[in-house]
Amino acid sequence: MQTVTNEIKDIFCVVKEIVYPGRCPVCDGILNTFEIRNGRIRRGRLIHDDCRKKISYVKAPTCIKCGKSLGGEDVDSEYCDDCAKMRHSYDRGFSLFQYRSISGSIYRFKYMGRQEYADFYAKATQKALGKKLSGLGIDLIVPVPMYRRKAAERGYNQAEVYARKVSEILDIPMCADLIQRSRNTLPMKNLDVRGRRNNLKKAFNIQRNDVKFKCILIIDDIYTTGSTIDEIARLLRLAGAEKVYFLTLAIGQTT
Repeated sequence: MQTVTNEIKDIFCVVKEIVYPGRCPVCDGILNTFEIRNGRIRRGRLIHDDCRKKISYVKAPTCIKCGKSLGGEDVDSEYCDDCAKMRHSYDRGFSLFQYRSISGSIYRFKYMGRQEYADFYAKATQKALGKKLSGLGIDLIVPVPMYRRKAAERGYNQAEVYARKVSEILDIPMCADLIQRSRNTLPMKNLDVRGRRNNLKKAFNIQRNDVKFKCILIIDDIYTTGSTIDEIARLLRLAGAEKVYFLTLAIGQTT
């Protein structure tokens, strides 16, 4: 019975892709639903081949705390300038792309309804970071929540959409309501590090006094100073989590 159900779902997905073909996460152009490769008809790719070359992945050497790529005077250091100056509540972070190379894609994913990009993001995550993440012993994935009114206006939380795909592809359970955003906050891009941290005070609530999961992965779209991740990690630790990691689609440069 389960096999029949899965086959029906597959057929529905194929029909949906034919009627509403996916879009490339880089150029936003329409993707082929099917392609002929090696003489056989196969499902189309999730990104154009030429566009794949335009993306810059995070590469070693990286900061052993936040995962930013190290360069220039920091190339032989263990920590980036940011992490050398401050303590973080999380154990370690991982990011997939260099922000500047994927910023347009994330903007459309976040604000223009391109939720289908998450399929490519998750596949790329599995290929680049799957072994590392699977080796951490993660019990639960927690997406960074949005304020409920803002989520209702947008129609979705991009961090949750990405987290759900990662959860499926890495076979790790996800809980989208463990952490709730209790109040709206000012836009973070116009604030310095101290302003960001003050902005997030009492912005989140944890829905349980004790957390049975001991190793948790927080997922968000972008990492800059880590203020949001730190506040959520702090709450999870207070509730009983022993290890807290984070994963983001993109990471910026050292501030």
